[in-house]
Amino acid sequence: MNNNLRPQPRIWDISAPVHAGSPVFPGDTHYSQEWNATISPNCPVNVATITLSPHVGTHGDAPLHYDPEGAAIGNVPLEHYIGPCRVIHAIGCGPLILWEHIEHAMQDVPARVLVRTYEKMPVDRWDDQLTAYAPETIERLAALGVMLIGIDTASIDPAPSKTLDAHQVIRRNQMRVLENLVLDEVAAGDYELIALPLKLTTSDASPVRAVLRELRA
Repeated sequence: MNNNLRPQPRIWDISAPVHAGSPVFPGDTHYSQEWNATISPNCPVNVATITLSPHVGTHGDAPLHYDPEGAAIGNVPLEHYIGPCRVIHAIGCGPLILWEHIEHAMQDVPARVLVRTYEKMPVDRWDDQLTAYAPETIERLAALGVMLIGIDTASIDPAPSKTLDAHQVIRRNQMRVLENLVLDEVAAGDYELIALPLKLTTSDASPVRAVLRELRA
């Protein structure tokens, strides 16, 4: 046995479960699944067909989602979705994440910021009172060099919004966004984020399997 082997860094799975009961934005497509083939004497495998909105569960929005001329998610560079990040707690902060809720964690901020707003993220129901980002907060994050923001709610904009002001700030600053993160078990602090989207070449979003990995000196 090699006694010099170091233990592996701890990993936190921050992805929402995806199944038929997963909540979606009202009017969007729920997850559904049918079996095309099942294991039997005449068939060696199970094969399913799935139908879903790319916004079900934890996902990354493409520029195409909020910009008719924007890139599809499969054409977005991956650098945004992997690297150092900071988790900031703003639990119960109200309808919008204001600068005052996160300012305490802005010293030497890395290029990715994830904000936890729920004590317990509602993975089993739609929340029309979700917390969103104030557009001014995103502008200030962009000025500090942040290139990806994330949140544990279904949108960085208020649910009833028709103007998507926060998404438009993302568009202008060429930032990326992750939504529906599950940060219930994650302490505030710095981690490595890995949340790669699928190479869906015509889609406005993609599910991701988002994880945080412990940073090692």
